[in-house]
Amino acid sequence: MASPLPLTIFLFLSLSFSARSDSPGVTSETETHLHFYFHDIVTATKPTAIRVASAPLLSTSITGFGAVVMIDDPLTEGPDEESKLIGRAQGMYALASKEEAGLLMNMNFVFIDGEYNGSTLAVLGRNTVFSDVREMPIIGGSGKFRFARGYALAKTYYWNVITGNAIVEYDVHVLHQ
Repeated sequence: MASPLPLTIFLFLSLSFSARSDSPGVTSETETHLHFYFHDIVTATKPTAIRVASAPLLSTSITGFGAVVMIDDPLTEGPDEESKLIGRAQGMYALASKEEAGLLMNMNFVFIDGEYNGSTLAVLGRNTVFSDVREMPIIGGSGKFRFARGYALAKTYYWNVITGNAIVEYDVHVLHQ
């Protein structure tokens, strides 16, 4: 006589898979394109990016390898710092490469205006700042961007080699519920 165990396992797996495909609350996805400017102000009376850790003094890296910077950078509609404020980039970046200016970006885009007021997008990825265009993944979100996934394209609009201040243009493409 055949054992009923394989049939039991088959029924359990079938029920598990069907329960996942009929999950309540799952709706169709929306694709949203956002365009804004990120102002990283390192040198000013009120900086928005502050170094909180550095590599040991014995480090000879020309890339700043080992430095960690906390940010609360304005996000604006246009490149001018007086342009309409739509949100903030809050989080950190770390200089994570010995060979090139490669940052580990870990930040939230926190929107404070318009349709996305109170919503966030989470970015976690590599940013090689001297590349013409950098792509970083969107790994989540909240509010209007719940269940978000997508990508952000960053392009340097302005960079001052003496102060380190920068304006970065962002094109963000995100799928969300």
